[in-house]
Amino acid sequence: MSTTLDKIDRKILAELQRDAGKSLDEIAKAVGSSKTPVWNRIRKMRDGGVITGHTMLVDPEALGLEACFFVLIRTSEHDSDWQQKFLYALQARPEVLEAHRLAGDIDYILKVRVPNARAYDQFYQALIAEVKIHNVTALLSMEEIKATTVLPV
Repeated sequence: MSTTLDKIDRKILAELQRDAGKSLDEIAKAVGSSKTPVWNRIRKMRDGGVITGHTMLVDPEALGLEACFFVLIRTSEHDSDWQQKFLYALQARPEVLEAHRLAGDIDYILKVRVPNARAYDQFYQALIAEVKIHNVTALLSMEEIKATTVLPV
């Protein structure tokens, strides 16, 4: 990242992370600036790759996605062909919200949102039919204690 962030940039980012739907006037007032400089800073942060998108957060339960599973995957395959196939399989499945390659005993962890355990089993069956996986452990989240997209700025 070639963009250097100062205190005002960080305040703008904090405001945008709290509510990206705020008007420029509201953001400018909150950070102690005026509209045009705030807009210029936001544009500069977008151009510099600091701001990468603009989305709305949706309550998964409102969509009937009541089950959240954390899926721990161990593989005995580590060649590039397997990795490409695995990555494609994950990217093709909208129920996979996050996927991370890990250091340690577990190779990958996935965060999967589905309506229920039956839907998870369908996801699991489809995944193992597509790619060879040595071991899969699924952990059902009983309660979401904290979830945020807000990064500390």
